Amino acid sequence: MTMKRSLPLLLFILLLSFVLKGQTVIQNPLPIAFGDPFILTDSDGKYYMYGTGGDVDKGFGAYSSTNLQDWTFEGQVYHQDNKNGWGIDAFWAPEVYLRNGRYYMLYSAQWKENPTQELENFRIGVAVSDKPTGPFIDCYDRPIFDPGYPIIDANLWFEDGRVYLYYSRCCYKHPVESEVATWAKNKGWYDKVEESWVYGVEIKPDFSGIIGEPKLLLRPPLKMGVSDDWESRSVTSKEVNRRWTEGSYLFKEGNTYYMMYSANNFDGKNYAIGYATSKSPLGPFKKASNNPILQKNGLVTGTGHNSIAYSRDGKQRYCVYHGRTAETGHQRLVFIDPMEITADGKLIVHGPTLKK
Repeated sequence: MTMKRSLPLLLFILLLSFVLKGQTVIQNPLPIAFGDPFILTDSDGKYYMYGTGGDVDKGFGAYSSTNLQDWTFEGQVYHQDNKNGWGIDAFWAPEVYLRNGRYYMLYSAQWKENPTQELENFRIGVAVSDKPTGPFIDCYDRPIFDPGYPIIDANLWFEDGRVYLYYSRCCYKHPVESEVATWAKNKGWYDKVEESWVYGVEIKPDFSGIIGEPKLLLRPPLKMGVSDDWESRSVTSKEVNRRWTEGSYLFKEGNTYYMMYSANNFDGKNYAIGYATSKSPLGPFKKASNNPILQKNGLVTGTGHNSIAYSRDGKQRYCVYHGRTAETGHQRLVFIDPMEITADGKLIVHGPTLKK
């Protein structure tokens, strides 16, 4: 048998070995038009995916799967006009958590209480259902809390009976002085640069309010020429006068807390993912030296706002995110790629990948 003829057989054996180890080979992108995808693994091991957009109106849809590759649309699971609905539009970034036999959905929306007519009046709410496929009904006829500025991208962490909420303060009306802001102004590009920052705060177990004051955890760099310059690409490429730190996702490995986050314009090609680590759920967090860990590669762009899913045997961790391709255009689609933590604690995502 020649080497040329044996090569397909070798590739098949390697692929089979990969699958038999409990690792699913995902063919990206998935035909799911979600931004900000989040995957819940139910108590029976079935996967449910939620996200921004899709074929729904003023709310959220869901998909189900048993293998992370083949998904079934379950319909719209949250509707804006439920009996406690407080949002009017811009329904973004849902995440669903199974707690004490019930399913809780955290999400962002434009709050109808808007006496000063702000263009961005986003807040975070919580809805509950007895099933992962809904219907989800808002727990309260209001957001969880009002910090006095627009917030999005809720993420939760549960530990020792306590619940922590992470969110992003929006760029809206939040100009920040920095070297890149001065640089852009001197070039005559922008008079100011607005920023979004990630905060964390403990919340009540019934999600009715916060405990204490929110704590600033992550923000774009103050200086230029540093390792996190990648977070300024939206400004340095003259795309827009904003720098984002958003889409946070917390998990723990050993004694270390890992916070993944996205930076740059969510609507552009430079959207990318980094991470920071801490020994406490409320920081301080230190950004990693190998950031960004997921970014455009010529075939896939706009890679960001991720969550994490695990193989059925729990041995393989996957990064679940949205991205765009030249073939699919500006529409955001879901990608799932393997990720790992190396022996020295570095987080690596093996992507973005694209089926050929």
